[in-house]
Amino acid sequence: MDIKANLLAVKKTFINEDCLLVAVSKTKPLSDLMDAYQAGIRDFGENKVQELQSKQAQMPDDVKWHMIGHLQSNKVKYIASFVHLIHGVDSFKLLKEINKQGKKINRIIPVLLQIHIAEEETKFGFDKNELNEMLSNPDFLNLTHVNVQGLMGMATFTEDIDQVRKEFRNLKSLFEELKALQLPAFVQLDDISMGMSGDYLIAQEEGSTIVRIGSAIFGGRS
Repeated sequence: MDIKANLLAVKKTFINEDCLLVAVSKTKPLSDLMDAYQAGIRDFGENKVQELQSKQAQMPDDVKWHMIGHLQSNKVKYIASFVHLIHGVDSFKLLKEINKQGKKINRIIPVLLQIHIAEEETKFGFDKNELNEMLSNPDFLNLTHVNVQGLMGMATFTEDIDQVRKEFRNLKSLFEELKALQLPAFVQLDDISMGMSGDYLIAQEEGSTIVRIGSAIFGGRS
């Protein structure tokens, strides 16, 4: 497995050079992560808290760790001190817990709100009503230790490119709608994280600023 060559091949296809590539290293051994690191990758994505903690302790200090999986509220405390970005904030309860843990250690924690855009029940995320409810909740205005950097969404796992494109487009349009609102200062909305190994080019065409790529770099799951 030539990770460096894979990375170069992926980067070559990018439509938007400014789009951040998060290398999804879940289940991969440390040696693979170091190969990617030596090829210039600094942003790594993990979906399990325990694996994230363990790898963070063993990798160089300048690595930026992205929590990309479903995060349980009771696990936030284990990554609060070092996580670079939490991609999958899918409930107000979770956001409040992240805020609480950030407060304890006096750190503002960057997050993305996960929006349910897929026509599959298996994906997590806010629907539009839940999102509006949270944004208009007085408790939302009181958050002091989170920075809502943008939105994240995962498209339906399907061969139908039009379907995927439509879902990404819906997320982008919601993103623009939110940007037009008067929201608290901690809601910055700079990023849209959408697109993985199979659909990152469509995601970039539809305005993604962060893509999460695993198998195209590291090969299939270990």
